[in-house]
Amino acid sequence: MWAQNYIDQVSGDLIELLQRQATEFPEFINSLAEKADYAYAPGKWTIKELVGHMIDTERILVYRLTAFARNEQASLPGFEEDDYVAAARFAERPLLSFTEEFALLRKANLYLFRSLNEAELDRKGTASGREISVRAILFVIAGHVIHHTKIIKEKYL
Repeated sequence: MWAQNYIDQVSGDLIELLQRQATEFPEFINSLAEKADYAYAPGKWTIKELVGHMIDTERILVYRLTAFARNEQASLPGFEEDDYVAAARFAERPLLSFTEEFALLRKANLYLFRSLNEAELDRKGTASGREISVRAILFVIAGHVIHHTKIIKEKYL
C-alpha cells in the first residue's frame, strides 16, 4: 500500500498527535527562517516549497477524507506533487505565511477529524486508483508531517 510508509510513522493517540503537529511543526519551520529558500541539491524543493507541498497535500487528503466519510462513491483523481509545487509560486511568499497557514488549516481540520464516528472512519473510497479508508487517511496526514520533518532534519540541516 502506497500509504504504508506514512501510516507506519504514527504511534500513540492519533488525534493528540495531529493536534500537537498544529503547533510543533510551525514552530520547527519558523526556527529555519534563514534556510527558507535553501534546497539541499539541484532540482530539490526549498524549505518553502516543501512546506507548501505539505499544505497542498493536507488539503487534498482532507478533501478525500471528507468525501469518503460522506460516502462518496466516485473515484477521486490523483495529483502530481512536482507539478503542483512548480505551479504554486511558493518562493514569492514569506516563510511565516506558510507556518501560519499550516497551523490554521490543521486547527480547522481537527474539528472535522474529531467529529468522525467509527462508521465514518471505517468508510472507504478510491483515490489515485487505490482504495483507502477514512481512518487510514488520518494516519497518512499525521505520518506525512513526520516523514517530511525527518527529511528536513536529515537533508536540510
